[in-house]
Amino acid sequence: MTLDHAAAGSRTPGTATRGETVPTVPPASTAADAVDVTALLERGRTLATPVLRAAVDRLAPPMDTVAAYHFGWIDAEGNPAHGDGGKAVRPALAVLSAEVTGGAPEVGIPGAVAVELVHNFSLLHDDLMDGDEQRRHRDTVWKVHGPAQAILVGDALFALANEILLELGTVEAGRATRRLTTATRALIDGQAQDISYEHRDRVSVEECLEMEGNKTGALLACASSIGAVLGGANEATADALEKYGYHLGLAFQAVDDLLGIWGDPEATGKQTWSDLRQRKKSLPVVAALAAGGQASARLGEILAADAKSSDFENFSEEEFAARAALIEEAGGREWTAEEARRQHTIAIEALDAVDMPEPVRASFTALADFVVVRKR
Repeated sequence: MTLDHAAAGSRTPGTATRGETVPTVPPASTAADAVDVTALLERGRTLATPVLRAAVDRLAPPMDTVAAYHFGWIDAEGNPAHGDGGKAVRPALAVLSAEVTGGAPEVGIPGAVAVELVHNFSLLHDDLMDGDEQRRHRDTVWKVHGPAQAILVGDALFALANEILLELGTVEAGRATRRLTTATRALIDGQAQDISYEHRDRVSVEECLEMEGNKTGALLACASSIGAVLGGANEATADALEKYGYHLGLAFQAVDDLLGIWGDPEATGKQTWSDLRQRKKSLPVVAALAAGGQASARLGEILAADAKSSDFENFSEEEFAARAALIEEAGGREWTAEEARRQHTIAIEALDAVDMPEPVRASFTALADFVVVRKR
């Protein structure tokens, strides 16, 4: 896909405000509009959490307690806690996909747990590689327990994910494991691309979308199909559900990219202008640089100078706010919001290829709507 230079370059200049919402995506049906997304997410969390806890309990000390801290089940001193475990979108998708072929949601529990383990393996390693000190409003694992434990526990979670699936001993479990390992490899490719882009002056929109498809789309694609696979769905059905999840992942990441610059720290649990502090080549930045015009050119000059600066980590809030304002003036913010909507549309259309109960289709649609209208 190429960036529409004229459209991206002709945006009305704005200010770098935070805490706004992504423009609402009209629901595809009144049935989807009636779905209780909070209940859908809570169902996935409720079904997956006991099995997830049992899996973590298999780890040798101190990895079991380090993992428990990461998941928010205990605090840094080992006391019981009720930390923010995230939105649980992936477990919700996994158990929902089990219902595509008429199966019970419980069929998707091993898939939900496996996907959640892989997701958290990636978070543990990403936090360390990115130097992030906060996640979900508290210190990250590497800050509390050290880099070595973050690496070891991440590796252990990845191994557990495959173990959980293969223990089922069925043909469907083997198919599900293959899809999970393929998604994990793509996820790792995406993280490698993300890191390499931080050291480049320019990254194309196509490269950025490929990276984000790997880093976020691949695992959401797996989550959207793995329950159906465990329930015996054929390859065509699984592939269509993966397409839904992949494009949902791109929409999800586009919104996250907006949050990474303009998100309210109270909501995100990260620093203000988080992605700018890490020199990330996220979609708003890449789109703004590709747009052309005075703001785009000025942004390119500033970011090139930033890459050579020895004082970058000491920049003031005002300096990061100025960069965010230039990104917005060049059109990067609005283009990214539009891209989230576009990817959302592709995801919903992918469901047309799947014969499923209408309440299940409505739930898939409602979850996609939720992803794109999250607060930023």
